[in-house]
Amino acid sequence: MLSPESRTFVPDEMATMAPRIDSPILYGLKFLRRLWADARGNAAMLFGLSLPVLILISVGGVDIHRASTVRVNLQDALDAAALAAARSSYTEDADLQRVGLAALRANMQAYPDVILREADTSFVLNDENVVVASSKVDVKALVANIFLPPYGQFMDDYLPVGAHSEVDRSSKNIEVGLVLDITGSMAGRRIIDLKAAATQLVDIVVQDVQTPYYTRMAIVPYSMGVNVGSWANAARGTPIGARNIAHMAWAASTARNISAITRANPGVVTTSTAHGFVTNDYVWIRNVSGMGQVNNRAYRVQRISSTRFSLRSWDGSSWVAVNTSSYGNYLGSGEARKCLLSDCAVQVTAPGHGLETGDGVYITGANGMTQVNNRPYIVAKQTNNTYSIGVNGAEWGAHTSGGSSWCGQDGCQWRVFYNPSGTLRALETSTCVSERAGSQAYTDAGPSASTWVGRNYPSTSGNPCPSAVILPLSSSKPTLKSLISGLSVTGSTAGHIGMAWGWYSVSPNFNSLWPSSPAGAYAPEDTLKAVIIMTDGEFNTPYNTGVIAQNAGVGSGGTVDKINQNSTNGDPFAQGEALCDAMKAAGVIVYTVGFQIAAGGDAADLLADCASSPEHAYLPSSGSDLSQAFAAIGRDISRLRISK
Repeated sequence: MLSPESRTFVPDEMATMAPRIDSPILYGLKFLRRLWADARGNAAMLFGLSLPVLILISVGGVDIHRASTVRVNLQDALDAAALAAARSSYTEDADLQRVGLAALRANMQAYPDVILREADTSFVLNDENVVVASSKVDVKALVANIFLPPYGQFMDDYLPVGAHSEVDRSSKNIEVGLVLDITGSMAGRRIIDLKAAATQLVDIVVQDVQTPYYTRMAIVPYSMGVNVGSWANAARGTPIGARNIAHMAWAASTARNISAITRANPGVVTTSTAHGFVTNDYVWIRNVSGMGQVNNRAYRVQRISSTRFSLRSWDGSSWVAVNTSSYGNYLGSGEARKCLLSDCAVQVTAPGHGLETGDGVYITGANGMTQVNNRPYIVAKQTNNTYSIGVNGAEWGAHTSGGSSWCGQDGCQWRVFYNPSGTLRALETSTCVSERAGSQAYTDAGPSASTWVGRNYPSTSGNPCPSAVILPLSSSKPTLKSLISGLSVTGSTAGHIGMAWGWYSVSPNFNSLWPSSPAGAYAPEDTLKAVIIMTDGEFNTPYNTGVIAQNAGVGSGGTVDKINQNSTNGDPFAQGEALCDAMKAAGVIVYTVGFQIAAGGDAADLLADCASSPEHAYLPSSGSDLSQAFAAIGRDISRLRISK
């Protein structure tokens, strides 16, 4: 026997360097060292008998470790295959088996030494709409199947490895409002890229099979407003229509020919025949030759005789005598005609006109006095059936018949207003809408007489209502794609209005507009609601009573068709942020996409604040980036959760 001094030992330093983990290999090595150090004969005999088993235990760990690695790989591959089967539109097990098995085969190609047991692989859909997947593979043994005499072969040539996966097929309905910027700045390559990305998004989100859960999308194109088409009256109220005009006139009698006018203070007018005027009648004088200063003005009569009267005019506070001393010499001709009103303006008879003094009015379709047509006026009310338009019609023809009197206030078919330059303008309503004012400005309260959304009176000078009409929630891919492909660019950027209608499109409170395409209730456990807001520019188009406000930003069109008042709801960025906060509070997931918008600007900051989280905000800089952003959003919306 060897002396104790000659025994082999493991230095303390080596012992401390050894891994402190319990594994079959290390355990076997430690045991071998102890046997080797034991000099007794029985230990040698035991060592000889145990050596094959110890070798198997020690080196077999290689196969055990390899099998464990393969199991992880199989689990990943099976999870991916189960997802593929669950994302498909199939509901029959045979179809799910075909899709899942094909995906699993492709995923397992990276492991050539692994044999897939297809007979032990299954993809089935259970009663809870969960795709259940199971599979096994055979892993070729490298060590554990060796032949060890006298024991023989301990294990088979292949080790079986299994995995199990369950994918909860979308267990919620999905409603998505897609808000798309179609303003003028989207022209060219941008609108082409947008159409491609949005079309791709439809394919990702909207599924072919709509049972037991549906996936629907609404599309909200916007520029200077949102065109709600045939739903306009239900959203912003039916515009007040016209009142029929029964009669229009400015004069109360036939003209009296003038034969002389003195240059005096006051000037005296002489008529060739009895004039028939009495003191305080009002007359209009025109066509005087020489003393042209008296023409085309209204005067108050001071009767002198049956053929003579002096003139008084309104100086802004009272009627004063007209001093003609400095006028030119009267050379003949001229006429005086009694007026219906003190200013000799045209008086319109339109029973039940509904106007008050200071209101705007727009007249169309009058016969005879055609010069009055297609012009805005500010009225002075005389009675419930008559009003004055403040303009004399002496040079116009006599009214013979017909005509329509249109009120010019917010809510009427025509909007009459002064622009910032002081010019009286008239714009006709459209099926576009603007922001809602009042206490419901930032809510999704359903539209009614007390909660109408804003009317929109679009400019006639290059900022029209877009032709693309909002599409409520739909599961028809062809319908959604057709709208996208037909989009054309126009107008300025009222992004806050697009945001509002993105919310309205998934709100059950707006179902009265489109009862055949209703949104589901606010029930997160049943329905996922999301709004995707896409823009490429600054929000620059706020409104006041349906007309673009004078403090609208650069790019919102010229001032000719803006009202001479600031926006009712203030800055459109602030409006957008308030809307986003409100819809998120209602449980709507908000994604934002700023196409080619520089980080750090007002638009980028708004989109970042508006999104549900930083991961929900995107700033793509190219068409490919835009497609990737939309694809990422689509996958996130329609993602399928691995439940087990």
